[in-house]
Amino acid sequence: MTVKSGLALALVAAVVACAVAAQSAERAPIPRTTDGRPDLSGNWSNVSLTKLERPASLKGLTMPEAQAKALAANDPLRRAAEADRKPSDPNAGAPAPGGSLGHDAVFLDGGDAYARIKGEYRSSWIVEPADGRLPLTERGVQRRREAAAMSNRMDPAGPEDLSPNDRCLIGSRNSGGPGMLNNIYNSNYQFLLTRDALVVIVEMGFGVRIIPIFPDKAAAQAAHRPAVIGPWMGDSTAWWDGSALVIETLHVNPQQGRFGPIFLSEQGRVTERLARATASELAYEFTVEDPVHYTQPWRAEMVMTALGGQIYEYACHEGNYALPGILAGARATGLKGTQ
Repeated sequence: MTVKSGLALALVAAVVACAVAAQSAERAPIPRTTDGRPDLSGNWSNVSLTKLERPASLKGLTMPEAQAKALAANDPLRRAAEADRKPSDPNAGAPAPGGSLGHDAVFLDGGDAYARIKGEYRSSWIVEPADGRLPLTERGVQRRREAAAMSNRMDPAGPEDLSPNDRCLIGSRNSGGPGMLNNIYNSNYQFLLTRDALVVIVEMGFGVRIIPIFPDKAAAQAAHRPAVIGPWMGDSTAWWDGSALVIETLHVNPQQGRFGPIFLSEQGRVTERLARATASELAYEFTVEDPVHYTQPWRAEMVMTALGGQIYEYACHEGNYALPGILAGARATGLKGTQ
C-alpha cells in the first residue's frame, strides 16, 4: 500500500466514524424526568447565522447546503471577528483625528453556520408568513423606526431614554424572550426543569425566567397575574401538551416592548413550545399575536443545541460604566451648545 492510498483510507475511515457518531447521537435515548416527561434541563445554545427575519437577498425558507456554507463563509460579522483575531500592526500609528475605534470584534460569537431544522438549512426563524418577514402594521413600522433611533441616541435626557439592555436590566436583542432570540454573542441558556416549574437562566444580561407549570391549559391561563405588574420578559405560565411544554406569556413590560425586535403591546401574547428533538437538541418554536403591531399572528421555529460547557455570569451592573459615561457626555454636549 502506498502512503497516498493509506492516507485516503484513513480519511474515509474518519468520515465514516464521524457519521456513525452523529447517527448514534441522534438515536440516543431522550433523557426523561422521574415522572416520565422529556427532560429539558441542561445548558443550551441557539447561536446561529440564521436570524429572526429573512434577508431580502434570500427568497425561500430553506436553501441547499452549498449555498448555506458559501453564505456563512462570507458573513460580515464572522469575517470581522476572524480579522480581529489577527495580530495588530505595531507600525499602523494612531487613528485619524475624529475617527472612531468602535468595538473590538474578537468577543463576537454570532455563529459560523446557518441553522439546520428538520434536516433543512433555514434562512430565517420566521416560518409564517411565508416571506419570513414580520407582518408589521403601520404602528409596527413606526415602532421599528423609533426603536432604531432610540438605540442610536447618544443625547438622552435621562436614563429612561436608553434601552433596557444599555441600563443592564435585560439582555439585548430579545435574548431572554419571549421568544428567545440568538445574539451576536452569549447566545446561551441554562434550563432547569422540575415538576412545578421551568427555570431559564439567560447568559446575555443574566436574566432569569421562573415559569410555573400547571396541570392543564385552563389552569395555566387562569393563573396569569394582573396586567399592571408588567414584569421584564412578561408573565409566563406553562402546561404540558403531550411531549411539549407550552409556555404562554402576557403583560410584557411596556419598556421592553418599545425597543423590539419583537414589539408587544398590552394585547400581546406569545406562545412558546419546547420539546426534546434528540438527546442533544431542543425543538423550540413560538407564535406572536398582537393586533397593534402585526397584521396577523406569526410563527418562528428554532433549534437549540446542547453546550459542552457551562454558562457564565454576565455581571453588567457591577461594571456598567457605559451609562454614566453616556449621560455625562450628553450633559457636556448640551452645556457646550449653550455657551
